[in-house]
Amino acid sequence: MSLKIRLARGGAKKRPFYSIVVADSRSPRDGRFIEKVGTYNPILKSEDPNRVTLKLDRIQEWMSKGAQPTDRVARFLDQAGVMKREARNNPNKAKPGKKMTERAEERAQAASAGEAAPEA
Repeated sequence: MSLKIRLARGGAKKRPFYSIVVADSRSPRDGRFIEKVGTYNPILKSEDPNRVTLKLDRIQEWMSKGAQPTDRVARFLDQAGVMKREARNNPNKAKPGKKMTERAEERAQAASAGEAAPEA
C-alpha cells in the first residue's frame, strides 16, 4: 500500500478549501483517507498565516513510514522547511506547438513574397 500526502477538496462551488490528508494512492481525491494533517485555503492572501496550516510532527512521522507528498504539498513542506524540493525545469514548455510553428512559417513566407512582388 503506497501512501500519499495530498490535497482533498472541500468548500462550495468557486470557493475552494483543501484538507491535506494522508491517503492510500488508489483512493479517490475526495474519498477515504487515513489522517488529516493540515489545511490549505487558497482564497486567503499569501501572507496570511492561516492560508496553510500543517501538523509537521505527524507529516514527518508519515514520511518516515514511506508516505510521498504530491508536488503541491511538497511546495508547502519546502516553505515550512521540512523537506527540500528541487525546482523543476521544462525547457520545452515555452516552445510553440506544431500548428503555431506552421502558421509562423506561412506568415514569414507570405511576408517575404509580399516584399519581393512590389519590386518587380
